[in-house]
Formats: sequence, structure tokens, C-alpha cells
Amino acid sequence: MKSGAQQRNALFKSVSVRQGTLIDRDEIAFSFKNTRYMSAIGLIAGGGQFPLLFAEAAKKQGRRVVAVAHVNETEPTLEQQADVTCWIKLGQLGKIIKFFRKQGVTETVFAGTITKTRIFKDVLPDFKGLTLWNKIDRRLDDAILRAVAQTLEEEGITVIASTCYLEHLFFPHGVLTRRQPSPEQLEDIRFGWSIAREIGKLDIGQCVVVRDRTVLAVEAIEGTDAAIRRGGTLAGSGAVVVKLKKPNQDFRFDLPATGERTITTLEEVKGAVLAVEAGQSLLFDRAAMIRAADAAGVVVVGLKEDENGLPQPGPF
Repeated sequence: MKSGAQQRNALFKSVSVRQGTLIDRDEIAFSFKNTRYMSAIGLIAGGGQFPLLFAEAAKKQGRRVVAVAHVNETEPTLEQQADVTCWIKLGQLGKIIKFFRKQGVTETVFAGTITKTRIFKDVLPDFKGLTLWNKIDRRLDDAILRAVAQTLEEEGITVIASTCYLEHLFFPHGVLTRRQPSPEQLEDIRFGWSIAREIGKLDIGQCVVVRDRTVLAVEAIEGTDAAIRRGGTLAGSGAVVVKLKKPNQDFRFDLPATGERTITTLEEVKGAVLAVEAGQSLLFDRAAMIRAADAAGVVVVGLKEDENGLPQPGPF
């Protein structure tokens, strides 16, 4: 299967003269770009609302959405958003490739969550998926996703950033809630920030829960909500949650994401602060999230690193 660049070069070579007049290469490039604008785009969907939002945004851009949905993970309503949908079990990589080829897909995104503990109990890999799984030495998030992406690209299917039509969902810089972080909470944020960076380097997780500069929980395979519950329970009250992207984060998959549900979980354990890396993570249900946080008395803040690697919340 030809790549986009190969198709473009073939177009340039095959068309050079129209009624004795040399065709401008920019005209051909525009035609190619317009064709891509209307072309199919793959969506490998996990759970949550991100796949639904992506499908809606892609269709508004004129793309034909070809979705691969995971059984017991993806919202069934995705079928209403996508133009065509194929349901699979976790690990059926060969089925994805076959489906995309049939639908003419040459580029795709990953969007949504996969419950990571399913790799121990709810997997039905096909030959392609099993072969790839056995080749992966370190079965960590990035290693698995990069391996899948590489296999897809070897089959002529390019994996692109899942935020390509959803840049407006990036977490903003500054305090989003009425309540501001106290000096003590800012100290906990700085402490948690440094810890989260280190666990990110090890590709373990993206979130830590701290209080009084003590680590209460580190996110691993259980996910952010479970880590918040575990750390918040140990804190009793006043837990500070810090969630960051991993160093050298690949924006094609597994971006940190928070939303109204994150606040609901924090409220369950009487948590105090949610601190997120601004511009490097996704924020869903912004208005509803802020309303819930204000009602619960939770601080929500987006921070950026300064030149010394220290988090800065921006003006209060």
C-alpha cells in the first residue's frame, strides 16, 4: 500500500500536461490536500468520551470516520458517530489491519482508555496480535502502544496525534476554580510534580497522590481514579493529586486526561487539590468539572514548568 508521499509523487509524475499547458504543482498539491480532507480516517477507540468527541470533530472536518471499537470498553453510541464500526476484542491486531485495508484507511488515531488489567483476563488475540505481544520485552504502556503503532505503519497505516482536531481540549494554564491553592498546597504540588516526573520516566504512570510532602499513592496499572481513592483514603482528607505527561510523551496516544469524574473521585475521599500540566493533557467537561470542583471546595489548577523544571500556576 502506497504512503501519502508515494501517492503524491505518483500524481505529480502521471499528470504533467493538460491541453498543451503545464499544470502547476501547487494546483496538484491542492487537489491532493482536498482529497485527503474528504478521505477516511481510522479511529481505534477505547472507553470514555474521547473517541466520541474525536469522531464528531473529524466529521465536521469532512473526514469519513472508520472506527474500531473494543468490546466492554468503547461506548456503544460510537456507532452513531462513526460512518462504519468494527467491534473487536483486545489483542485482535490482524482484524484491525484487515478492516482498515478494506475501508481504505491510511491514517488512524488512538483515542480513549483501555482498562489495563484486562490484559490478564479479557484478551482474545489473533495471530498478528499474539506475535507482536511475544516480541515486547517490557510490557509497559508506551512500549506496547509504540509497538502497535509501528506494526500499523509497516502495513501502510500511519498513526497520527489524537488531538489533531481537538486542540481546544488541552488543559489551560492557571487556577480554574474559585478556591486558590494555599502556600502549603503549592509546596505539595511542587513535591508531587518531581515524583510524577520520575515515575513517568519509568513508564509506570502519570499521577501521584501526596499530602504534607509525603507520597500516598503512585498510579500504576489500576488507573488514576483507583490511585486517587487509595491515596485519598490514606490521607483521610486534604490529598493533593498531581497528574503530568510522561517525559518525551508521544502525543499519538495515552495523553493524561481529567474531567468531571476526576472531581467526583476526589470528593469521595475529601481530596483538596487537582494539579495538572497545562497544555500537555486533556480536559473533558470543563464547565461541569469546574462547577463540581467549586461545589466540593476542590482546587483545580493547570501549571507549566519554568526553565528550572519547577511548576508555575500562573497568575491567581
